[in-house]
Amino acid sequence: MLGLVLLSILSNAYGTINTLMAQYGYLAIFGLMLLEGSSLPVPSEVVLPLAGVLVAQHTLSFIPVYIAALLGSIGGLAIDYYIGYFLGKDVVYKHLKLFHISQEQLDAFDSWFDKNGVASVFFTRFIPVLRTIMSLPAGFAKMPQKKFYSYSILGTGIYDIVLIIFGMKALTTHNAVITLTAIGVFAIALYAIYRVAMSRMTRQK
Repeated sequence: MLGLVLLSILSNAYGTINTLMAQYGYLAIFGLMLLEGSSLPVPSEVVLPLAGVLVAQHTLSFIPVYIAALLGSIGGLAIDYYIGYFLGKDVVYKHLKLFHISQEQLDAFDSWFDKNGVASVFFTRFIPVLRTIMSLPAGFAKMPQKKFYSYSILGTGIYDIVLIIFGMKALTTHNAVITLTAIGVFAIALYAIYRVAMSRMTRQK
């Protein structure tokens, strides 16, 4: 049941994102990843695999796709980092609806950052939702910019390339059953990673 729900969500997002990328190519990838990186509800888990499909179809080229995705991601993460850095926790907490997160979630992220520091910035880049929101606690703590960008680029660069290659290899088969199974397993795995991470963060608060 969970797999079907997640598959439906991904399918709905796929249609809109597919249209944008078909019309605007690399610019769409950059813009979508910029929005995702700044905590807006744009699923990189749809954008990047779809970009991989377009690469496999020779509609787009791998290197420009990867550069557009990485620059967009880092640009979005920087927006959240500087919001946290310059505006501070109190202002952000008053406008949490803009970030589509709850105070409980942000408290958990903030606490986890305090306990894990630099490591949290790197490792959360591989976890859906957390990968973008962790930039806010990093900004709250005024984490040195050199460290923030170094670990963010490293973690995000790995995450982006894995999802692009997933799209190139797993979603380009002509067998619909295999494709749908790959998407379903992929969606469930991402959800499981997110739930496990959130559970651990909540326990560590």
